[in-house]
Amino acid sequence: MKKIVDFFQNEEKVTILFLIISATSLILSFFHVSVFNINIAWLAIIFCGIPIIKGAIIGIIKEFDIKADILVSIALLASIFIGETFAAGEVAFIMALGALLEARTVAKARAGIEKLIHLTPTTARVIRDGVEIIIPAQQVHLGDMLRVLAGETIAVDGLIISGETSINQSVMTGESLPVDKGIGDEVSSGTVNQFGTFDMKATKVGENSSLQRMIKLIESADASKAKIVGLADRWATWIVVVALVCAIGTWLVTGEIIRSVTILVVFCPCALVLATPTAIMAGIGNATKFGILIREGDALERLSKVTILAFDKTGTLTYGKPDVVAVESFDYNISSEKLLTLTASAELRSEHPLGKAIVSHFRNTSNMILQEPQEFTMIAGRGVKVTIAEDMIFAGNTHLLAENSVIISSDMLDKASTYINNGCTIIYIAINGCESGFVALSDTLRKDSANVIKKLQALNIESLLLTGDNPLAASHIAKSIGIANIRSQCLPEDKMFAIEQYQNKNQMVCMVGDGINDAPALKKAYVGIAMGGIGSDIAVDAADIALVSDDIKCITHLLSLSQKTMKTIKLNLTLSMLLNFVAIILAMTGILNPVIGALVHNIGSVVVIINSALLLNFKSK
Repeated sequence: MKKIVDFFQNEEKVTILFLIISATSLILSFFHVSVFNINIAWLAIIFCGIPIIKGAIIGIIKEFDIKADILVSIALLASIFIGETFAAGEVAFIMALGALLEARTVAKARAGIEKLIHLTPTTARVIRDGVEIIIPAQQVHLGDMLRVLAGETIAVDGLIISGETSINQSVMTGESLPVDKGIGDEVSSGTVNQFGTFDMKATKVGENSSLQRMIKLIESADASKAKIVGLADRWATWIVVVALVCAIGTWLVTGEIIRSVTILVVFCPCALVLATPTAIMAGIGNATKFGILIREGDALERLSKVTILAFDKTGTLTYGKPDVVAVESFDYNISSEKLLTLTASAELRSEHPLGKAIVSHFRNTSNMILQEPQEFTMIAGRGVKVTIAEDMIFAGNTHLLAENSVIISSDMLDKASTYINNGCTIIYIAINGCESGFVALSDTLRKDSANVIKKLQALNIESLLLTGDNPLAASHIAKSIGIANIRSQCLPEDKMFAIEQYQNKNQMVCMVGDGINDAPALKKAYVGIAMGGIGSDIAVDAADIALVSDDIKCITHLLSLSQKTMKTIKLNLTLSMLLNFVAIILAMTGILNPVIGALVHNIGSVVVIINSALLLNFKSK
């Protein structure tokens, strides 16, 4: 009994059952099989037609909304009125089949997105007052200590405070291989602990966690927001009026009501209404496969009209993390390798991002064990003062060395300036009161940046760099990846103003950024794309599209997808209008009867849905 109840609570299964019954009844009706002299096609009218008529009545009474269902209902009732029961059943059946195909297409398109919602953990293992307890994930508070066992999904965002592990974070980044994590590393909700057990401190809970932010983006991906959908709806309204006029006119001229009924059957604007939503949703579904979340349905439509792509630099064209690019020694007794070793040892206890970057770089390039400093002093805004063995080491900026009576030679300053002009940050090193050299750090370019710019040129889209860097540093970055148009030393309002200037000339701009300072420009641009993984909440909220995997090469696929989606929509609209026009002429001349007319018309709806579904597997060249 429970299985029967569960079955009838599943709307899709019930619809399929009704379609099977209706199809069987239509086949039997076609061969003139009846029960108690009643045309068995009535089953198709009851199971498939009544829901359509009910929906039309509710729509026009409650919402005053004239849509395709109105014309379909009129065609159904007119067919029944003149005794064409089989035609009425056929119209109802094919319309219901078309609706199911549309729902399945949309469901398939959204499947890649909605699976994230089901990844939300329901419970969390929390340590309170030294006792480990399991509580609902929604009850985890900021600052709570959590323990995550191997194989468990992480409930909230946090920071590892003890233990080492490997995390499968493909749900957030698309990476297929686990990522090693240790003390001090961040972990995200929805990702899976692969091997070890670790303790973590909750830093983002509830709606602020990574997975919940993702879900909010997902739920806002709504094809009904597309402007072109509204256009199709308006056409559908007018077509209902025109259809009634044509049907009545044909009846008055020919005196044959069957022709008028056929006109109503073939005039239903179903394919027209289906043309855009199915294509938009299939486009959104395709984008999710490449780590792209489209927050606004009409973003694909707008993106297809973009002629300029504006990029922020840090975190967008670059990784947003400092790395060592050069080590220069000015002490003939110390090699560059030795200087790097001493500097990494000096920064071993540093909490500064630059210090951590130097230590990380050393460990990635050397198997040597760093020597622990005997004394360590962090000087805010200056650098560090460290004693290692018998050496006193200063590592920091020019102020630190000057305040400790270390003279920096003009040769060293000149050499450092070449790196500074290229956007580098310099850590000067002094050992025992004498200058020894410097370490240059820079935010490194993403490996795909240059290739993306090259592909944009092939698509006839101009690239623009909007950055807060000084002109020399901005020019160096732009030249290295092939961007000719540069705006440097930009404040947030400067980026916004630059975009406004272009758009006032009818040059539509797409802005790509990641930081809070990019939010005004993302909002102002015709289309805003945020780096969803590392980007700030404000930037993501301001954008129309988020690159979840922070993979910049997705942009070229996104542009090609937008153009392909619009071509699909236009083809869908053209096919639906052409088919309706031909069918109307044939109906007016009496060539089509209601039965054949229903079949011809609804074939158009199926073709439109199938054509849209092809977008799910689209890949840019």
